[in-house]
Amino acid sequence: MFFFSFSHSFFPSVSLCEHRYHCSAHHKGSSSGHRYLSDCCVCARSCACSKSDTYTECTDGYHWDPQTEHCKDINECETIPDACKGEMKCFNHYGGYLCLPRSASLIPAPEPPITPAQPLNPCPLGYEPQGNSCVDIDECERHEHDCQPSQECINSVGAFTCQCPDGYRKVGTECVDIDECRYRYCQHRCVNVPGSFSCQCEPGFQLAGNNRSCIDVNECEMGAPCSQRCYNTYGTFLCRCDQGYELGPDGFECKDIDECSYSSYLCQYQCVNEPGKFSCVCPEGYRLLGTRMCQDINECETGEHECTETQNCVNIHGRYQCVDKNSCQEPYIQVSDNRCVCPVSNPACRELPFSIVHRYMSITSERSVPSDIFQIQATSVSARAYNTFRIRSGDENGDFYIRQINNISAMLVLARAVSGPREYTLDLEMVSINPLVNYQNNYQTSSALRLSIYVGPYTF
Repeated sequence: MFFFSFSHSFFPSVSLCEHRYHCSAHHKGSSSGHRYLSDCCVCARSCACSKSDTYTECTDGYHWDPQTEHCKDINECETIPDACKGEMKCFNHYGGYLCLPRSASLIPAPEPPITPAQPLNPCPLGYEPQGNSCVDIDECERHEHDCQPSQECINSVGAFTCQCPDGYRKVGTECVDIDECRYRYCQHRCVNVPGSFSCQCEPGFQLAGNNRSCIDVNECEMGAPCSQRCYNTYGTFLCRCDQGYELGPDGFECKDIDECSYSSYLCQYQCVNEPGKFSCVCPEGYRLLGTRMCQDINECETGEHECTETQNCVNIHGRYQCVDKNSCQEPYIQVSDNRCVCPVSNPACRELPFSIVHRYMSITSERSVPSDIFQIQATSVSARAYNTFRIRSGDENGDFYIRQINNISAMLVLARAVSGPREYTLDLEMVSINPLVNYQNNYQTSSALRLSIYVGPYTF
């Protein structure tokens, strides 16, 4: 079964004054196939503009109805005998008819309401009379337009246009959002929103003045959380530390480096860690030489001693020693500042060295051994005398020994490493044998060097 519905709009008749054209006076009475009415300046194919002058011509399929003053459809199925042949059935429609199978049904469209004839508008379409002139009709303001809700009505002279807002494009009769992000308007990231878009930048960048490009942000000038030094890079920044500091795990904070914990050789004596650096200190009696070495202070030269006028100041490692200027003991008598002799006339001197010379020296602790520490040198010798050297006293533990160099000199050698502070007093003796003095009994004489050795408390 077929169903057909026909609307009046598909097969229209020409309504009264449907097409209006502005005419000039000399057009009246033209023989161009259109009838021009004298009472109105309008030309039309089918138009009745006044009671005295009525035009009753209709298009094919219609006839004039004087009651309604409209063209009325002719029912060909009634007026034409045997309009359809065979098994076909005649169906009337506007302006014509259809031959369809008898099983078909036709659903007619409702008759359009007949609106009363509007008063004649002598102005062109889009205008209305105002006094003796025609003025534009603002269809947008009067809502006499057919723009969709998504469109904007723009009034123009004698007409109007439907326009889509910015960021939209017209698709058919609707306005559809334009996805600007498809056209890569943004340098980094684009976010489409209805009717517009926005550009966003990656971290470390900010939008330029054109709201599309991204420019680097100088985080160092904007308060980057670096505790010491900040270096701006493209899209980010780096924190760096001053000398003596290292960057923490968070990449921002700088913590002090304990240089003293890395090595025991930074300072000769003691390393003291300080914020961002370290310093070396020396023990009492020493001063810093350069940045890490310690040098003994010679208190005897600087005057930082408390020795009396009857004493001599002897500088030793880390301190000083005050010794009496007259250090001779009985039966010795002093003959010079540091030399004592035992008179031959004194019976108590027979088994003792003839002279004793006092000397003082200082050595450091843990000195490498064997180590030559003091050279003994005879100041006067007899011709053809034979000299030997020995440690007479003071070396009970065997920490030293004598190495003779030649007939007039010998070297005191440190045999074992010793630690201070410690003091030794060694009597180093030179024994001289002269056969020319008494050929029957070799004449033997000796002299001694009383050496006071001070072992310092440190290895420097």
